[in-house]
Amino acid sequence: MRKLLFRLIIGGLFALFGLFSYYGNTNVNPVTGEKQRVQLTPRQEVVLGVQAREEMAAQHGGLYPDQTLQDYLDAVGERLVQNSEVRNSPYPFEFHLLRDPQTINAFALPGGQVFLTAALLSRLGNEAQLAGVLGHEIAHVVGRHGAEHMAKQQLGVALINAVGVAASDDYGSGRNAAAVAQAVNQLVSLNYGRDDELESDRLGLDFMVQAGYDPTGILGLMEVLNSTRSGGEPPEFFSTHPNPANRIEILNDIINQAFPDGVPSQLEEGEVRFNQIVRARLR
Repeated sequence: MRKLLFRLIIGGLFALFGLFSYYGNTNVNPVTGEKQRVQLTPRQEVVLGVQAREEMAAQHGGLYPDQTLQDYLDAVGERLVQNSEVRNSPYPFEFHLLRDPQTINAFALPGGQVFLTAALLSRLGNEAQLAGVLGHEIAHVVGRHGAEHMAKQQLGVALINAVGVAASDDYGSGRNAAAVAQAVNQLVSLNYGRDDELESDRLGLDFMVQAGYDPTGILGLMEVLNSTRSGGEPPEFFSTHPNPANRIEILNDIINQAFPDGVPSQLEEGEVRFNQIVRARLR
């Protein structure tokens, strides 16, 4: 009985520490205006991203060996950053073209490290679609979605440990209880991920327009992604970025509300420039 009581007390302490650590750290995001529970400072996010960038690149065959394409990616990324509210963020953005010719994906690490695979770039049709990809990933960074996810994971680990300790009278039962708690935690994270995707779509679209790009490029991007299903399987992008079923409809509504008389002609697609650089070099 004493052992059980001791285990319950220790398990409770694990849970209380995790809950206090998670709910006790609240910050207001200067871009979204939302209250967020994060445990990393922007500077810590930058350091974390820099430390992980080489490992992430190595998982996709390293960087693509073409400086002209890399310079072009940098130019589009910097145009988005410098001509939108992103320029006021504390993150020094860096853009990386990955060698991977098969995995259709793009992703960002906390702190401003943004990656795009050659496989995805090769399937895009114009610069506005490229801006849609990069704008979406930039939005994940300034939205601090990675930092939020890490805070949730830390809370989940604390609760899993608490369940495991409290139920450890039998090794098997304790392990099973912890596995159930972990599965629940993953489901909660997935729900937040879908909200993050919609927020990144909206912010990325805003960044595109502020930088002078045709916002319908992001609709073209989603159509490209939907058309690249192989054997009924979605591209890797939708594995790392949960895809709400009405995503295109929501984006289309946002564009129509922002431009009820149609998209202004000065907002460009950049198809000619894209073809001259990307089509000529990426085969």
